[in-house]
Amino acid sequence: MRVPRLVGLMAMDARRTAEATGLFLNAPDRPDFHRTVVEYVVRQYPQPNAEVPRDSVIYVWFDFGEGEGGGGVREPRIPRPPTGGLQRELDEPGDPYVSVSSA
Repeated sequence: MRVPRLVGLMAMDARRTAEATGLFLNAPDRPDFHRTVVEYVVRQYPQPNAEVPRDSVIYVWFDFGEGEGGGGVREPRIPRPPTGGLQRELDEPGDPYVSVSSA
């Protein structure tokens, strides 16, 4: 039997999908997995479409592990990246003659 795609499903939907296909779920990062309802699966093993015997255990995670993604660094980054797009050249400070485009 093939493993269904569980990533992106809420916990209750992932359990229902696994049960419907004759598989069991285990969540190593949630000891209270049986009470987890609205958290989303972010990773699974084995991968979707892998061939496994009936009654196999599929592992799912609800949090990204160290260095696997998630929110990233929330501190300001210096220097800030350029905003992109074209920017006009600024006049020299104190220049009495401002740039005027000819019309």
